[in-house]
Amino acid sequence: MIKVQPLFLEPIFQEKIWGGKGLEDKFAYKIPHDKTGECWAISAHVNGPSTVENGPFSGKTLNEVWRSHPEVFGHYGGDTFPLLTKILDANQDLSVQVHPDNVYANLYENGELGKTECWYIIDCKKGAEIVYGHNAKTKEEFIRAIENRDWDKLLRRVKIKPGDFFYVPSGTIHALCEGTIVLETQQTSDITYRVYDYERKDKDGKKRELHLRKAIDVITIPHIDADNKFIVTKYKNLIITTFVENDFFSVHKWKIDGIASLTMDKSFMLCSVINGNGFLRGEEGEYSFNKGSHFILPAKTRNFEISGNCELIVSHL
Repeated sequence: MIKVQPLFLEPIFQEKIWGGKGLEDKFAYKIPHDKTGECWAISAHVNGPSTVENGPFSGKTLNEVWRSHPEVFGHYGGDTFPLLTKILDANQDLSVQVHPDNVYANLYENGELGKTECWYIIDCKKGAEIVYGHNAKTKEEFIRAIENRDWDKLLRRVKIKPGDFFYVPSGTIHALCEGTIVLETQQTSDITYRVYDYERKDKDGKKRELHLRKAIDVITIPHIDADNKFIVTKYKNLIITTFVENDFFSVHKWKIDGIASLTMDKSFMLCSVINGNGFLRGEEGEYSFNKGSHFILPAKTRNFEISGNCELIVSHL
Protein backbone atom coordinates (compact mmCIF):
# COMPACT_ATOMS: atom_id res chain seq x y z
CA MET A 1 0.00 0.00 0.00
CA ILE A 2 1.29 3.46 -0.92
CA LYS A 3 1.87 5.67 2.11
CA VAL A 4 -0.15 8.86 2.27
CA GLN A 5 2.29 11.78 2.09
CA PRO A 6 1.91 15.43 1.21
CA LEU A 7 2.76 16.07 -2.43
CA PHE A 8 5.42 18.78 -2.68
CA LEU A 9 5.44 20.21 -6.19
CA GLU A 10 8.01 21.71 -8.53
CA PRO A 11 6.44 24.70 -10.29
CA ILE A 12 6.49 25.58 -13.98
CA PHE A 13 7.50 29.10 -15.04
CA GLN A 14 5.96 30.95 -17.97
CA GLU A 15 7.58 33.77 -19.92
CA LYS A 16 5.24 36.73 -20.43
CA ILE A 17 5.60 40.05 -22.25
CA TRP A 18 4.65 41.79 -18.99
CA GLY A 19 6.82 39.65 -16.68
CA GLY A 20 10.01 40.48 -14.82
CA LYS A 21 12.30 39.14 -12.13
CA GLY A 22 9.98 39.58 -9.17
CA LEU A 23 9.48 35.85 -8.65
CA GLU A 24 13.23 35.46 -8.21
CA ASP A 25 13.54 38.51 -5.99
CA LYS A 26 10.54 37.66 -3.79
CA PHE A 27 10.74 33.86 -3.59
CA ALA A 28 14.31 33.01 -4.65
CA TYR A 29 12.96 30.90 -7.51
CA LYS A 30 15.40 29.98 -10.27
CA ILE A 31 13.47 31.63 -13.06
CA PRO A 32 14.35 30.83 -16.68
CA HIS A 33 13.95 34.33 -18.12
CA ASP A 34 14.06 37.97 -17.02
CA LYS A 35 10.49 38.32 -18.30
CA THR A 36 9.08 35.49 -16.21
CA GLY A 37 5.48 36.41 -15.51
CA GLU A 38 3.87 33.32 -14.04
CA CYS A 39 4.73 30.52 -11.64
CA TRP A 40 2.28 27.66 -12.19
CA ALA A 41 2.75 26.37 -8.69
CA ILE A 42 0.09 23.67 -8.34
CA SER A 43 -1.04 22.73 -11.82
CA ALA A 44 -2.32 19.72 -13.72
CA HIS A 45 -3.11 21.74 -16.85
CA VAL A 46 -1.60 20.40 -20.07
CA ASN A 47 0.03 23.80 -20.74
CA GLY A 48 2.15 23.58 -17.58
CA PRO A 49 1.82 20.54 -15.28
CA SER A 50 3.66 20.58 -11.94
CA THR A 51 5.94 17.68 -11.03
CA VAL A 52 5.89 15.87 -7.68
CA GLU A 53 9.20 16.26 -5.84
CA ASN A 54 8.91 13.69 -3.06
CA GLY A 55 7.61 10.28 -2.03
CA PRO A 56 6.38 7.38 -4.16
CA PHE A 57 5.14 9.70 -6.93
CA SER A 58 8.41 11.60 -7.27
CA GLY A 59 9.00 12.59 -10.91
CA LYS A 60 5.37 12.16 -11.95
CA THR A 61 3.24 15.09 -13.03
CA LEU A 62 0.24 16.07 -10.99
CA ASN A 63 -2.14 15.08 -13.78
CA GLU A 64 -0.53 11.61 -13.92
CA VAL A 65 -1.14 11.12 -10.20
CA TRP A 66 -4.68 12.49 -10.52
CA ARG A 67 -5.54 9.94 -13.19
CA SER A 68 -3.71 6.89 -11.88
CA HIS A 69 -4.24 7.26 -8.12
CA PRO A 70 -7.67 8.81 -7.45
CA GLU A 71 -7.51 7.58 -3.85
CA VAL A 72 -4.91 10.29 -3.14
CA PHE A 73 -7.65 12.86 -3.83
CA GLY A 74 -10.46 11.02 -2.06
CA HIS A 75 -11.86 9.70 -5.34
CA TYR A 76 -13.14 13.21 -6.02
CA GLY A 77 -13.88 12.29 -9.63
CA GLY A 78 -13.61 13.97 -13.01
CA ASP A 79 -11.09 13.84 -15.82
CA THR A 80 -9.57 17.23 -14.94
CA PHE A 81 -7.85 18.26 -11.73
CA PRO A 82 -10.15 21.17 -10.90
CA LEU A 83 -7.89 23.84 -9.37
CA LEU A 84 -4.81 25.76 -10.44
CA THR A 85 -2.58 27.91 -8.20
CA LYS A 86 -0.31 30.54 -9.73
CA ILE A 87 1.93 33.35 -8.55
CA LEU A 88 2.05 36.25 -11.01
CA ASP A 89 4.65 39.01 -11.32
CA ALA A 90 3.08 41.98 -13.09
CA ASN A 91 6.24 43.91 -13.92
CA GLN A 92 4.14 45.76 -16.50
CA ASP A 93 0.38 46.12 -16.96
CA LEU A 94 -1.40 42.94 -18.05
CA SER A 95 -3.92 43.11 -20.87
CA VAL A 96 -7.49 44.03 -19.95
CA GLN A 97 -9.33 40.73 -20.25
CA VAL A 98 -12.32 38.60 -19.38
CA HIS A 99 -12.87 34.85 -19.00
CA PRO A 100 -15.82 32.65 -20.01
CA ASP A 101 -17.93 30.50 -17.71
CA ASN A 102 -18.09 26.71 -17.90
CA VAL A 103 -21.00 26.60 -20.35
CA TYR A 104 -19.44 28.99 -22.89
CA ALA A 105 -15.97 27.42 -22.64
CA ASN A 106 -17.39 23.94 -23.11
CA LEU A 107 -19.21 25.05 -26.25
CA TYR A 108 -16.51 27.18 -27.88
CA GLU A 109 -13.16 26.12 -26.36
CA ASN A 110 -13.03 22.37 -27.01
CA GLY A 111 -14.54 21.38 -23.69
CA GLU A 112 -12.16 23.47 -21.56
CA LEU A 113 -13.41 24.62 -18.17
CA GLY A 114 -14.42 28.23 -17.70
CA LYS A 115 -12.26 30.46 -15.56
CA THR A 116 -13.37 31.94 -12.29
CA GLU A 117 -10.37 33.11 -10.26
CA CYS A 118 -9.30 35.20 -7.28
CA TRP A 119 -6.25 37.20 -6.25
CA TYR A 120 -4.40 37.58 -2.98
CA ILE A 121 -2.09 40.61 -3.20
CA ILE A 122 1.28 39.40 -1.90
CA ASP A 123 3.13 42.63 -2.65
CA CYS A 124 2.73 45.79 -4.70
CA LYS A 125 4.33 49.14 -5.18
CA LYS A 126 2.96 52.18 -3.38
CA GLY A 127 -0.11 53.49 -5.16
CA ALA A 128 -0.60 50.31 -7.22
CA GLU A 129 -3.98 49.55 -8.69
CA ILE A 130 -5.88 46.95 -10.67
CA VAL A 131 -8.55 47.11 -13.33
CA TYR A 132 -11.66 45.56 -11.78
CA GLY A 133 -14.93 45.95 -13.63
CA HIS A 134 -16.33 48.59 -15.98
CA ASN A 135 -18.81 51.45 -16.00
CA ALA A 136 -21.06 50.47 -18.92
CA LYS A 137 -24.74 49.98 -18.10
CA THR A 138 -25.65 48.15 -21.34
CA LYS A 139 -23.89 46.02 -23.92
CA GLU A 140 -24.40 48.77 -26.50
CA GLU A 141 -22.67 51.27 -24.23
CA PHE A 142 -19.82 48.82 -23.68
CA ILE A 143 -19.35 48.26 -27.42
CA ARG A 144 -19.51 52.00 -28.14
CA ALA A 145 -16.78 52.70 -25.56
CA ILE A 146 -14.53 50.08 -27.16
CA GLU A 147 -15.14 51.51 -30.64
CA ASN A 148 -14.33 55.01 -29.38
CA ARG A 149 -11.31 53.71 -27.44
CA ASP A 150 -12.66 55.48 -24.38
CA TRP A 151 -10.77 53.25 -21.94
CA ASP A 152 -10.43 55.80 -19.13
CA LYS A 153 -14.18 56.24 -18.97
CA LEU A 154 -15.01 52.56 -19.43
CA LEU A 155 -12.63 50.81 -17.03
CA ARG A 156 -12.88 50.87 -13.25
CA ARG A 157 -9.56 51.12 -11.40
CA VAL A 158 -9.13 50.13 -7.76
CA LYS A 159 -6.23 51.01 -5.45
CA ILE A 160 -4.61 47.98 -3.81
CA LYS A 161 -2.22 47.13 -0.97
CA PRO A 162 -0.51 43.95 0.26
CA GLY A 163 -2.98 41.62 1.96
CA ASP A 164 -5.97 42.62 -0.19
CA PHE A 165 -8.13 39.91 -1.76
CA PHE A 166 -10.28 40.12 -4.89
CA TYR A 167 -12.77 37.57 -6.20
CA VAL A 168 -12.88 37.61 -10.01
CA PRO A 169 -15.76 35.49 -11.34
CA SER A 170 -16.05 34.64 -15.03
CA GLY A 171 -17.47 37.56 -16.98
CA THR A 172 -15.55 40.17 -14.95
CA ILE A 173 -13.34 42.64 -16.83
CA HIS A 174 -9.99 42.75 -15.02
CA ALA A 175 -6.25 43.33 -15.25
CA LEU A 176 -3.31 43.35 -12.90
CA CYS A 177 -1.25 46.49 -13.23
CA GLU A 178 2.45 47.30 -12.99
CA GLY A 179 4.29 46.58 -9.76
CA THR A 180 2.08 43.81 -8.38
CA ILE A 181 2.77 40.24 -7.23
CA VAL A 182 -0.30 38.09 -6.53
CA LEU A 183 -1.23 34.54 -5.72
CA GLU A 184 -4.05 33.44 -7.97
CA THR A 185 -6.42 30.57 -7.27
CA GLN A 186 -8.51 29.59 -10.27
CA GLN A 187 -10.35 26.89 -12.09
CA THR A 188 -8.07 24.73 -14.21
CA SER A 189 -8.35 26.69 -17.44
CA ASP A 190 -6.11 28.70 -19.76
CA ILE A 191 -8.80 30.61 -21.64
CA THR A 192 -8.41 34.40 -21.78
CA TYR A 193 -10.21 36.89 -24.02
CA ARG A 194 -8.21 40.10 -24.43
CA VAL A 195 -10.17 43.32 -24.71
CA TYR A 196 -7.35 45.88 -24.69
CA ASP A 197 -3.56 45.52 -24.70
CA TYR A 198 -2.25 49.12 -24.76
CA GLU A 199 -1.27 48.77 -28.45
CA ARG A 200 1.56 46.54 -27.23
CA LYS A 201 3.63 44.50 -29.68
CA ASP A 202 5.10 41.04 -29.13
CA LYS A 203 8.75 40.14 -29.74
CA ASP A 204 7.96 39.67 -33.44
CA GLY A 205 6.75 43.25 -33.70
CA LYS A 206 3.08 42.33 -34.08
CA LYS A 207 0.21 43.56 -31.95
CA ARG A 208 -1.14 40.78 -29.76
CA GLU A 209 -4.47 39.29 -30.78
CA LEU A 210 -7.66 40.66 -29.25
CA HIS A 211 -10.80 38.57 -28.78
CA LEU A 212 -13.52 41.21 -28.80
CA ARG A 213 -16.41 39.13 -30.16
CA LYS A 214 -16.01 36.43 -27.53
CA ALA A 215 -15.34 38.99 -24.81
CA ILE A 216 -18.58 40.80 -25.63
CA ASP A 217 -20.40 37.46 -25.53
CA VAL A 218 -19.28 36.62 -22.00
CA ILE A 219 -18.90 39.93 -20.16
CA THR A 220 -21.19 40.65 -17.23
CA ILE A 221 -23.10 43.89 -17.84
CA PRO A 222 -23.56 45.86 -15.69
CA HIS A 223 -20.53 44.99 -13.56
CA ILE A 224 -21.27 43.32 -10.21
CA ASP A 225 -18.87 43.84 -7.32
CA ALA A 226 -18.00 40.75 -5.30
CA ASP A 227 -19.04 40.55 -1.67
CA ASN A 228 -15.80 40.97 0.28
CA LYS A 229 -17.04 40.04 3.75
CA PHE A 230 -14.23 37.89 5.11
CA ILE A 231 -14.48 35.62 8.15
CA VAL A 232 -11.59 35.71 10.64
CA THR A 233 -11.33 32.86 13.14
CA LYS A 234 -8.67 32.83 15.86
CA TYR A 235 -7.28 29.72 17.50
CA LYS A 236 -4.20 29.12 19.63
CA ASN A 237 -1.18 30.07 17.46
CA LEU A 238 -3.39 30.19 14.35
CA ILE A 239 -5.54 32.80 12.58
CA ILE A 240 -7.67 31.61 9.66
CA THR A 241 -9.09 34.20 7.28
CA THR A 242 -11.75 32.80 4.96
CA PHE A 243 -11.90 34.87 1.78
CA VAL A 244 -14.39 32.96 -0.34
CA GLU A 245 -16.44 29.76 -0.22
CA ASN A 246 -18.50 28.73 -3.25
CA ASP A 247 -19.00 25.99 -5.83
CA PHE A 248 -15.72 26.83 -7.60
CA PHE A 249 -13.35 26.86 -4.62
CA SER A 250 -12.82 27.90 -1.03
CA VAL A 251 -9.77 30.04 -0.27
CA HIS A 252 -8.27 30.82 3.14
CA LYS A 253 -5.16 32.35 4.67
CA TRP A 254 -3.51 30.51 7.56
CA LYS A 255 -1.28 32.69 9.74
CA ILE A 256 0.71 30.54 12.16
CA ASP A 257 2.98 31.60 15.01
CA GLY A 258 4.08 28.55 16.99
CA ILE A 259 2.49 25.10 16.72
CA ALA A 260 -0.99 24.81 15.17
CA SER A 261 -2.95 21.55 15.35
CA LEU A 262 -5.35 21.07 12.44
CA THR A 263 -7.78 18.49 11.07
CA MET A 264 -8.57 18.03 7.39
CA ASP A 265 -12.02 16.84 6.34
CA LYS A 266 -11.74 17.70 2.63
CA SER A 267 -10.86 15.48 -0.32
CA PHE A 268 -7.56 17.37 -0.61
CA MET A 269 -6.09 20.81 0.08
CA LEU A 270 -3.70 23.02 -1.92
CA CYS A 271 -1.20 24.91 0.23
CA SER A 272 1.17 27.70 -0.84
CA VAL A 273 3.65 29.28 1.57
CA ILE A 274 3.69 33.03 0.92
CA ASN A 275 5.76 34.05 3.93
CA GLY A 276 8.04 32.45 6.50
CA ASN A 277 9.02 28.81 6.97
CA GLY A 278 8.19 25.87 9.17
CA PHE A 279 7.42 22.18 9.46
CA LEU A 280 4.46 20.01 8.52
CA ARG A 281 3.98 16.97 10.76
CA GLY A 282 1.57 14.14 10.07
CA GLU A 283 1.21 10.40 10.56
CA GLU A 284 3.76 9.74 7.82
CA GLY A 285 6.52 12.01 9.08
CA GLU A 286 7.83 15.56 9.21
CA TYR A 287 8.44 17.84 6.24
CA SER A 288 10.12 21.23 6.16
CA PHE A 289 8.89 24.06 3.96
CA ASN A 290 9.99 27.59 3.07
CA LYS A 291 8.53 30.69 1.53
CA GLY A 292 7.63 29.69 -2.02
CA SER A 293 6.92 26.02 -1.21
CA HIS A 294 3.73 24.46 -2.57
CA PHE A 295 2.16 21.19 -1.53
CA ILE A 296 -1.07 19.20 -1.57
CA LEU A 297 -2.48 17.56 1.54
CA PRO A 298 -3.99 14.27 0.31
CA ALA A 299 -7.31 12.73 1.30
CA LYS A 300 -6.21 10.67 4.30
CA THR A 301 -4.14 13.37 6.00
CA ARG A 302 -6.69 13.89 8.81
CA ASN A 303 -4.84 15.23 11.89
CA PHE A 304 -1.62 17.21 11.36
CA GLU A 305 0.47 20.04 12.78
CA ILE A 306 2.17 23.02 11.24
CA SER A 307 4.85 24.75 13.28
CA GLY A 308 6.79 27.92 12.57
CA ASN A 309 6.14 31.56 11.83
CA CYS A 310 4.49 31.52 8.43
CA GLU A 311 1.55 32.40 6.21
CA LEU A 312 -0.10 30.03 3.76
CA ILE A 313 -2.84 30.44 1.18
CA VAL A 314 -4.96 27.28 1.28
CA SER A 315 -7.65 26.25 -1.18
CA HIS A 316 -9.99 23.32 -1.59
CA LEU A 317 -13.27 22.32 -3.17
